[in-house]
Amino acid sequence: MLKIDNLAVSYGMIQAVHGVSFAVKPGEIVSLIGANGAGKTTILRTISGLIRPKQGQILFEDQDITKTAPQKIVASGLSQVPEGRHVFPGLSVMENLEMGAYLRKGEFKADYEQVFQKFPVLKERKNQDAATLSGGEQQMLAMGRALMSKPKLLLLDEPSMGLAPIFIKEIFSIIQEINAQGTTVLLIEQNAKMALSVAHRGYVLETGKIVLSGTGAELLDSEEVKKAYLGG
Repeated sequence: MLKIDNLAVSYGMIQAVHGVSFAVKPGEIVSLIGANGAGKTTILRTISGLIRPKQGQILFEDQDITKTAPQKIVASGLSQVPEGRHVFPGLSVMENLEMGAYLRKGEFKADYEQVFQKFPVLKERKNQDAATLSGGEQQMLAMGRALMSKPKLLLLDEPSMGLAPIFIKEIFSIIQEINAQGTTVLLIEQNAKMALSVAHRGYVLETGKIVLSGTGAELLDSEEVKKAYLGG
């Protein structure tokens, strides 16, 4: 579904990503793990069209999207939930969800109901200003907003950041549910244990390079990963 080939990204003179290549198959959850500054968010923002790469190619369903505008990438079926959630303050929960469907036409009532089934708390707070939600509720809203675009591939950037443990478990359970219902997921996460426990496959990033790859179970069992990321 997604193929990244020899991707390099720079910020001025600083190169953040060095010749990264990986793939995501339909139906998978793929996790990219690594320390802060490893290049994870840069890769996601480049896939979404928010950053232009220095070199390399990005293919989504065999179409080259390397230089495609972000709104066209969303319309093609690829949606990102950004790090830090970034809900729209001053807009209600319902209005935030409506923004997720901005590029679509027609009636969205059934889609709202699907989001509310996954996130019942959003239905309870549907008329509430999004800025007044808790951190966990804002994360749910950001995910629900992305799902309103009906993505084939969902990009999640640090969904557990700043959340209480009870919300982290709930968010990862919902990620698995979304995947089981047919949405492919590319997950960027510092919580390596949670990320690999739900992943079909994973990649380990260090200073902008992929240094390890394998199934989620293989990486969880790797002595190198345990020592660097799991406190083993």
